[in-house]
Amino acid sequence: MSIQWYPGHMARARRLVQENLKLVDVVIELLDARIPASSRNPLIGQIVSGKPHLVVLNKKDLADPDLTGLWLEWFRKHGLLALAVDSTCREGVAGVPMLVRRLVDDKIAHQVARGRRPPDPRCMVVGIPNVGKSFFINALAGSRVARTGNRPGLTRGKQWIRLARGVELLDTPGVLWPKFEDPLVGLKLAATGAIREEVFDVEEVAAWLAEWLLRFSPTSLRERYHLEELPAQGYRLLELIGARRGLVGPGGVVDSYRAAVHLLKEFREGRLGRFTLDAPPG
Repeated sequence: MSIQWYPGHMARARRLVQENLKLVDVVIELLDARIPASSRNPLIGQIVSGKPHLVVLNKKDLADPDLTGLWLEWFRKHGLLALAVDSTCREGVAGVPMLVRRLVDDKIAHQVARGRRPPDPRCMVVGIPNVGKSFFINALAGSRVARTGNRPGLTRGKQWIRLARGVELLDTPGVLWPKFEDPLVGLKLAATGAIREEVFDVEEVAAWLAEWLLRFSPTSLRERYHLEELPAQGYRLLELIGARRGLVGPGGVVDSYRAAVHLLKEFREGRLGRFTLDAPPG
């Protein structure tokens, strides 16, 4: 299955980022800690070229903590400041304004040396839809200043938000690229909820996720669904899950679509455990 999703407002969002880049000192790139590679826009490096750059892995509470640590190390080795946060509980977000100021220390020192009073640093958040930008910004600001929701592409406007340590933040809509070079990227984005379910085959994505779980975490499936034996195929696992959960239609036939929706929902909510679908490059 090839998943392609590039609504018109995404193209406008990219232009908006480029237009407003000159207004900020630091770019905060928000990624999904479960898919740090797949949730990176491959064009971000070109778009924000030359700007100090902070990487934030959001939803760390849903990701494998060991792999999150390896990803943070990978980003740092490649010259990027990085930290992991849980925006829902505000865990880790207090360190963001401090790191933003660190990234502009040299600029501030240069202005002070010239006898100027440096302005407060300004930053911009960029990320793909449904990576949790609104929750992240709310956690930073300590109040509901940005709309939140679990529908990809909810935020479309822009607003300046005052943060701690005299940092100002410009919220921007999420940016998604026009083409997934690797089909697995589309599957991972779909499985984690970054793409509207109307534009992909829910059963196919759930079956792929089921096979991933069968390979990497069979114990979680046995324990969650009380299965003594596991099948070899993802579609067969969906049937077993549907039967266990009573997701059947007329004649007692399992409703595979409802079973697929159920598995994706449980995965996204962390009910099966904490998983990271992307490993750092070797």
